[in-house]
Amino acid sequence: MTEEPSHSPDNDPGADAGQGLWQACAEQLAQDLPEQQFNTWIKPLTAQVAPDFSKVTLLVANRFKLDWIRAQYAGRIAALLEGLYGQPVSLELALAQRETVARTYIRSTPSGQVVSSEPTPAAAPSDEPVAGAFRSRLNAALTFETLVEGTANRMARSAAMHVAGSPGHLYNPLFIYGGVGLGKTHLVHAVGNKLLADKPDAKVLYIHAEQFVSDVVKAYQRRTFDEFKEHYHSLDLLLIDDVQFFANKDRTQEEFFNAFEALLAKKSHIVMTSDTYPKGLANIHERLVSRFDSGLTVTIEPPELEMRVAILINKARAESADMPEEVAFFVAKNVRSNVRELEGALRKILAYSRFNQKEVSIQLAREALRDLLSIQNRQISVENIQKTVADYYKIKVADMYSKKRPASIARPRQIAMYLAKELTQKSLPEIGELFGGRDHTTVLHAVRKIAGERQQLTELNQQLHVLEQTLKG
Repeated sequence: MTEEPSHSPDNDPGADAGQGLWQACAEQLAQDLPEQQFNTWIKPLTAQVAPDFSKVTLLVANRFKLDWIRAQYAGRIAALLEGLYGQPVSLELALAQRETVARTYIRSTPSGQVVSSEPTPAAAPSDEPVAGAFRSRLNAALTFETLVEGTANRMARSAAMHVAGSPGHLYNPLFIYGGVGLGKTHLVHAVGNKLLADKPDAKVLYIHAEQFVSDVVKAYQRRTFDEFKEHYHSLDLLLIDDVQFFANKDRTQEEFFNAFEALLAKKSHIVMTSDTYPKGLANIHERLVSRFDSGLTVTIEPPELEMRVAILINKARAESADMPEEVAFFVAKNVRSNVRELEGALRKILAYSRFNQKEVSIQLAREALRDLLSIQNRQISVENIQKTVADYYKIKVADMYSKKRPASIARPRQIAMYLAKELTQKSLPEIGELFGGRDHTTVLHAVRKIAGERQQLTELNQQLHVLEQTLKG
């Protein structure tokens, strides 16, 4: 079987729309899959889309990855592509190297099964990194310039910029925590990219905590701890994501502690991220937690409405698309949880607009996001919020709309009012009515009070994060 000629994006009039289809699919997978899985298997893929969208070819680095993606993800990808386009789309996996003719053909049958056929491949290419230049693993697109600033991330961004400008001095280590998809990874990449722009010879490394765990295991198996230590202890800047993954891994924690001490001793800088603040980390050695908390700890909050609007408009502009302000406000009011979901919603809208050859409007956005809006309307109601908050703080649901005023009841009631304003489309008077006929000014006071305290009280912020994640399923 001969290899089909590939389409050049520069000569393909449908290339931009085709890439929009794949990007929309990838954004959905980023929301559905754990971050490490997405980064390992989906993110490195390159897509070639037929001009009529009838076929999408995904180029994979090697035979092992091709087999794994076919077995674990091909069915889901094919279904997503068909759902986004609205018509059947055949999916093809191919090895990226030109010399190979190995391909896997995948199509969806009416019964929903995935059928594949596979010719004999040429020799499988190696996936080993090229020896020589130090690999920073940084994403050059994630910079301070491409990060939208707002109240939610202002302190974290300011601290990160200070670190990038004067590494090894104040705020060492810098510990950034917050929920999924709020921009923690963007921020640490921005630190690395800024330092390399100023000092191209600096040894900067970005890794996910799971990669550090993997490196420790390999060093243990191969008895290469000298090389391991030489690699990590020689860095000028270590950027490490999701340190909560060190939980229950004693040998990994021991090696990270040693690397931590070595880097601080030579005035190298460490920037870490986590889904919780240091003292909230479970099954991490106390001496490591104390090191995490010895520098500066900052949080990134879910973006406020104005910041979400700015993110949408900026991201649309980066896609060379027009996002009317009223549409951005509509989307921002309905997608509140994190930046990743916001970007996913934008990609769906732009893809839907291109495929249907319609201008972006509120009605088009409503159609493109109908599944998302349906899930939100079904899952999050004021009644659901009242029950979830009451369960969390161990009070009766009836206390939510009673006239009782002790702090043990009034406080959870204010939190429930705040969440009702943040997570539903109800107006202040409507919320007040559902809380025992209270005046809208009472609701406004509760919303402002909890919002203000959330910025100051780490424990309250953590409680709200747990409640929000519970409500969003």
